[in-house]
Amino acid sequence: MRIYHTDHFVLPLPAGHRFPMRKYAELRQRVAAVAPDLLSVPEAATDAELALAHDPAYVRAVAAGTLDGPALRRIGFPWSPAMVERSRRSTGATLAACRSALACGCGVNLAGGTHHAHRAFGEGFCVFNDAAVAVRVLQTERRIARALVVDLDVHQGDGTAAIFAGDPDIFTLSLHGRHNFPFRKQASCLDIELDDGTGDDAYLAALQAALPYALARARPELAVYLAGADPYAGDRLGRLRLSKQGLAARDAYVLGEFARRCVPVAIAMAGGYADNIDDVVDIHFATVALAIERHDGRRVLDFSPAPDTQCSGEASLLASRVGFAPHARTPSR
Repeated sequence: MRIYHTDHFVLPLPAGHRFPMRKYAELRQRVAAVAPDLLSVPEAATDAELALAHDPAYVRAVAAGTLDGPALRRIGFPWSPAMVERSRRSTGATLAACRSALACGCGVNLAGGTHHAHRAFGEGFCVFNDAAVAVRVLQTERRIARALVVDLDVHQGDGTAAIFAGDPDIFTLSLHGRHNFPFRKQASCLDIELDDGTGDDAYLAALQAALPYALARARPELAVYLAGADPYAGDRLGRLRLSKQGLAARDAYVLGEFARRCVPVAIAMAGGYADNIDDVVDIHFATVALAIERHDGRRVLDFSPAPDTQCSGEASLLASRVGFAPHARTPSR
């Protein structure tokens, strides 16, 4: 497996900006301490690749720096050539992770998960939608036909849902805060909306009900997993109450289900906004470490995920309490 990093392509931000850019370098350093030979630098996504998921006019405007003020405010980043390069590289990293997954079962992007980027605009710290671009490239190359996007960031993957709307070969699953950003949600194939304060047990029960459902409907040849750190109890933007152990159990369950069904998986980190950046890095590192242990055989964690990662008899009841309600749109075969 390969693990792709882009932290040396720095997105320059003004002092006091709330986006935690520093987490990427610190995460790469943690990974380098246990598996330096797995790390690689990705190629940048090209205009042609980006245009498979985005309006070519939008891609040109980002590249040329001609986005207007409202468009940049919607993204949340100031424009610069370095911002463009960083966004291309992060997208290229997810594409490379998907190629690694198809070759050997798993690939990891130590950034990515930019799921708020829509076809013709960016939003919420997301310039290009890395998962959508990667899937579209691989479809165009006829490497895959069907894919599953499992979005476990605390915010709904609205851009991903909108880009793939109407495509019967792509199934989108999103578990997210009911009352959190974006406040105008899109329709994923399956949306699980969680109330503020949802903790480990209810979250895992909902996931254990939702993921087998999504896998059965999608029959994917590839999964892209957005392993957000922002459902964490200490996240300032999250509003859920998961512990670090609960998040590790989430990852162990997801990766276990993919492995059990022989589904290749590319992992992206997605969001994480805890006041203590070490907490964000801990959560992301646990995700990567679990992938390394499962797909490379090295034991690099000093703990095992505590909550039971098998679906319990209470899963259906707990899932109903947090709003397990599939949308009607499911891929047809």
